[in-house]
Amino acid sequence: MIEAHFGESAPFSLGVEEELMILDAETLEQVGAVDRILRRLERRELPGRVKTELFASIVETNTGVCLDVAEVSGALPELRRAALAAAAAEGLALAAAATHPFSRPEEQPIVEEERYVTFAGYGGISVRRQGVQGLHVHVGMPAAEDCWRCLRLIQPWLPVVLALSANSPWFAGALTGMASNRAPVLAELPRAGGPPPFETYAEWEAWVERLVRLGAMEDSTRIWWDARPHPGLGTLEVRIADQPTDVRLSAAFAALVQALCIASLDGAVAAGGQPGDYEQNRWSAARFGPRAELLHPNGRAYVPAAELAAELLDLVRPYADPAIERIDPSRCEADLQLEAADAREAAAALVARTLT
Repeated sequence: MIEAHFGESAPFSLGVEEELMILDAETLEQVGAVDRILRRLERRELPGRVKTELFASIVETNTGVCLDVAEVSGALPELRRAALAAAAAEGLALAAAATHPFSRPEEQPIVEEERYVTFAGYGGISVRRQGVQGLHVHVGMPAAEDCWRCLRLIQPWLPVVLALSANSPWFAGALTGMASNRAPVLAELPRAGGPPPFETYAEWEAWVERLVRLGAMEDSTRIWWDARPHPGLGTLEVRIADQPTDVRLSAAFAALVQALCIASLDGAVAAGGQPGDYEQNRWSAARFGPRAELLHPNGRAYVPAAELAAELLDLVRPYADPAIERIDPSRCEADLQLEAADAREAAAALVARTLT
């Protein structure tokens, strides 16, 4: 059995991960300098940690275990400010978004750690293209079966979260027409996209153990679904959202995910979603953001994403921190990026809006 720690933290406690791009402060090009930032933060006391990611041009911040959204709202800006100060001292800047407007992902250096080097060797170009950043929200689960039941209930609503968080209209210098370029790029990885329809946590666990035993993957963290159990932390990890630029939106999406999980296990979220609907909705949300048309989780209507987002917010509001009110059901941060005259102006605007 997979070692699991469900129920060891308070139910619905939170842990939030942000992925921030490292830029040269003058040229705004992405640069592989995470080691320089981490060295400057070695002895800083922080409400979490700052660490490496796959590319050396990314620095990741992780909150500690937070009991509520208010704690997340305090920790995320403090972690960003620390990383920003360390970057500035090195002649660097940070930008929060799900893609860099003009740097090419394939040109970014891989961090020289075994887990990343072996991953790049295994995945080839599909890994080298992963210059995409997401907001990952961990929600503490009371038990393993609660975790899987929650995942199944919230899954039909995840494309709505993607539509609201879309923040990557640029990719390698081009406006591709996608509100979220991150979503399709992330789906190039093995074991990515929507979680398969296992009925129970035990079925999922048996599948993971079989793939590990056969050598198809190392462990359950080598799954890149939009939401996945994280037994080592005792959480459900929701990975669907693009990385917000406004740190207050990061806290807002954490509040939305937490409330959706609470509502699901409280019986307020009906089982829904028809086979095939998830991938259709995921694509449409990535393409159009809040202006998408989505299949309703009840399977009986095809509705504007903004309308479905308003329904989702109403559904979870009784369970949610007021931070969710920062989410506009009719707009996403990709819209702000599209106001720039060109990719370089878009990058400069991201740097300015990343400051907290």
